Amino acid sequence: MNTFGNLFRVTTFGESHGLALGGIIDGCPAGMEFNIELIQKDLDRRKPGQSKITTQRKENDEVRILSGVFEGKTTGTPIGFTIENTNQKLKDYSHIKDSYRPSHADLVYDEKYGFRDYRGGGRSSARETVSRVVAGAIAKQFLKDITIDAYVNQVGRIKSEKVYSELNLKDAENNIVRCPDLEVAEKMIDFISETKKKGDTVGGVIRCVIKGVPMGLGEPVFDKLHARLGSAMLSINAVKGFSYGSGFDGVKMYGSEHNDMFNTDKSTKTNFSGGIQGGISNGMDIYFDVAFKPVATLIQAYETIDHHGNIVQTHGKGRHDPCVVPRAVPIVEAMAALVIADFMLLKRTNRL
Repeated sequence: MNTFGNLFRVTTFGESHGLALGGIIDGCPAGMEFNIELIQKDLDRRKPGQSKITTQRKENDEVRILSGVFEGKTTGTPIGFTIENTNQKLKDYSHIKDSYRPSHADLVYDEKYGFRDYRGGGRSSARETVSRVVAGAIAKQFLKDITIDAYVNQVGRIKSEKVYSELNLKDAENNIVRCPDLEVAEKMIDFISETKKKGDTVGGVIRCVIKGVPMGLGEPVFDKLHARLGSAMLSINAVKGFSYGSGFDGVKMYGSEHNDMFNTDKSTKTNFSGGIQGGISNGMDIYFDVAFKPVATLIQAYETIDHHGNIVQTHGKGRHDPCVVPRAVPIVEAMAALVIADFMLLKRTNRL
């Protein structure tokens, strides 16, 4: 499936080294103020070549709106958009035309379709997420009273021990690793730089905080709010885990410690629930963590198999991220925005 959402839906298309990527957004309400500069701002946060710790592929990632917007407002009809690829280097992938890279989608795509696009992974490339960022930036404009802030909380074993309420989350944009804990950020940057010099990679964790969500978003059984958020995050390339609220740390607590006791205004004294109870938002901050694995492409020699099953020697080359999490921050925000926008529209259908 290349479509995400129920009422606020996005369908994406394109490959890493094709002519362009893009998408169609259906269900965005008419009359919404449309600011293309805000979309471009998020694209610039995701684009390659932005710092010494990201891939050096150079793409402007300029969005072109094809339909659905007139005189600065949405028309209610499908919003079509494209982002051209302008810096493809096909020769960087010719050496893997007949072999499979470990921990990539190469082998499984070949087995599923009997054919694969080896140019940077084709549709399985993280470049596909550029379309999600456009759609998410539009969803953010619909959610004008809701704030969605993601940031890097961990790289390898280097982790910020501060809770999000102790940080100015906007400080994440003041350093290239996008960690608002500025002292920890410097350590992360040094570690990623050292890892890159070795031709190796490292993973990390992105934390996302959503404020201003009204009570009542989410469905009680199969479409729980946290289930949809988890599905959205796990659909992002390289994601290996999702937890919300107290997450796995909650198993260390007694129920008497973990229960979020009520205040008289229906808010809660604590928020171990992560803003979601019974699969439905309770009006408190929604917060969750997304774990990303180390990037699979290593700029070093390794052993693999070819399409005949023979063991072959090869090596990684080209332009790749030593750590994906700094550029994945706007992707996490985008997918969160798409989920919340969809549920905001669904909520309008729940009661007369």
